[in-house]
Amino acid sequence: MDFYKYQGTGNDFVLVDDRAGAFSASDQAFIERLCHRRFGIGADGLILLQNDSEYDFRMVYFNADGAEGSMCGNGGRCIVRFAHDLGVFESETRFMAVDGEHTALVNEGEISLKMSNVSGIEQRNGLTFLNTGSPHVVQFVDDLESLDVVAEGRKIRYSAPFQPGGTNVNFAQVVDENTLFVRTYERGVEDETYSCGTGVTAVALVAHQQLNTPTPVSIRTIGGNLRVSFTALADGRFEAIHLIGPAQRVFTGTLPR
Repeated sequence: MDFYKYQGTGNDFVLVDDRAGAFSASDQAFIERLCHRRFGIGADGLILLQNDSEYDFRMVYFNADGAEGSMCGNGGRCIVRFAHDLGVFESETRFMAVDGEHTALVNEGEISLKMSNVSGIEQRNGLTFLNTGSPHVVQFVDDLESLDVVAEGRKIRYSAPFQPGGTNVNFAQVVDENTLFVRTYERGVEDETYSCGTGVTAVALVAHQQLNTPTPVSIRTIGGNLRVSFTALADGRFEAIHLIGPAQRVFTGTLPR
């Protein structure tokens, strides 16, 4: 079985065309080994493209630890590019993911992915928390370059207010009136990643609510630049959220037996 390696602002994934249903999706150890950066292909996660009778395709996402995960925004942009490369659709698509229906638009350089609506932003033990398809904490800091993201992120990820499932943790610094620098500790990867799509989406919404940052919000990550556009409602909810940025094929190969 062939695999395809894609990346979206440095968030990298193993993509598999599983429309025939031949991939061993229940083998967590196998998926973890494929994602391992020393003994496997190396990736932040693995994504299956499967058939769906009502949509162009279904996205099934696994974290680097081999467990099926919640929604991944950069992974969503990568699977849209993958499906487009396979000829599944021409320029616009509807697909199903773990958090429900998504739509996306493809142009030559970017993917615009419509994210799930966000019901609100809350405070848990003094930390700002929201769900953008995956759970996220957002914390603003003054010197993000020197922050130990892994150590500080891990403390929050495993802290009591977010158990039993834990949370992803985003640290953000204001660059200018509509640009933020973001670094993310991702659960499931249990490390800092170069970028996190649902994470930067969370940061953009919190920045709008707390700092009045205008839409679209420009986000700088270690792996590249993204934009997040949205409609903010008077009751604290957000709709028409779009994660916009590049997604590219890196290489292809054959899965080991």
